[in-house]
Amino acid sequence: MIILKTKSSKDYELLDSGDGEKLERFGLYILRRPDPQALWPKNLEEKEWKKADASFLRSGDSGKWKTRENLPKEWIIKMGELNFLIKPTAFKHTGLFPENEPNWIWIKEKIKNANRSIKVLNLFAYTGGATLAALSAGAEVTHVDGSKSAITWAKQNAEFSKLDKGKVRWIEDDARKFVQREIKRGNKYDAIIMDPPAFGHGANKELWKIEEDFIKLLDNCLEILSPNPLFVLVNGYSAGYSAIAYENSLQNLVKKYGGNIESGELTIEESLRHQDSAGQAKSGRLLPAGIFAKWFK
Repeated sequence: MIILKTKSSKDYELLDSGDGEKLERFGLYILRRPDPQALWPKNLEEKEWKKADASFLRSGDSGKWKTRENLPKEWIIKMGELNFLIKPTAFKHTGLFPENEPNWIWIKEKIKNANRSIKVLNLFAYTGGATLAALSAGAEVTHVDGSKSAITWAKQNAEFSKLDKGKVRWIEDDARKFVQREIKRGNKYDAIIMDPPAFGHGANKELWKIEEDFIKLLDNCLEILSPNPLFVLVNGYSAGYSAIAYENSLQNLVKKYGGNIESGELTIEESLRHQDSAGQAKSGRLLPAGIFAKWFK
């Protein structure tokens, strides 16, 4: 089991976590959001948390942001060589899942080291972090998401990152229906990435339940892999499954193509600003943020 860590960088930092919340810096602005994984006490005092430029307040099954006047509606930050538009949404999200940065680095390295043309399919692609990583490595990418607004956001991220628009197809569609049509069309991909939600809807309100739909989708994806595939990467968040479950679902790839499987947790490391009673910097705690499994050659 592997633990991937997103560490502090110039434009992103997990300042503190605990008591069901996390305190993050996105560029110049600090956001306070709920996080049920943070079951431990906070390191920073409440007065530091109250300095946040925006706080997401829960109210039953919904919530809203309480913001300071200085907070813009949206702004751009950099992670590695990629630029992302940050925009606090009604669902407490910001348009960026920083815990995926190690996967983006891995995607870029795998594609560059392949030394050949690579076609990538990114399903449930959201605002396009994996798409941007693949494009930056020179791959051709098909980006599929059921949300028009998410695709527009991803296009903006690609534009801000100055990536080649001619090497990406933006597809607003249900992931299952798109893959089924690709089977009929005979299209093939060298790499497939997917971030399936626990529950959701496609472009035309098609109902998605991971416990009912994931295995069938994965089986269909195997039919559109090229004869010499490079990798398949699956991420998971709130479905309640272990990374081992995702790892087991990829075993057929090893039987057919050989290669290796790795799985583990996606985490974010707290910054090392905290000090103990002796004035020594405390080691950064890891905030669990998801799971992953990947098959690769």
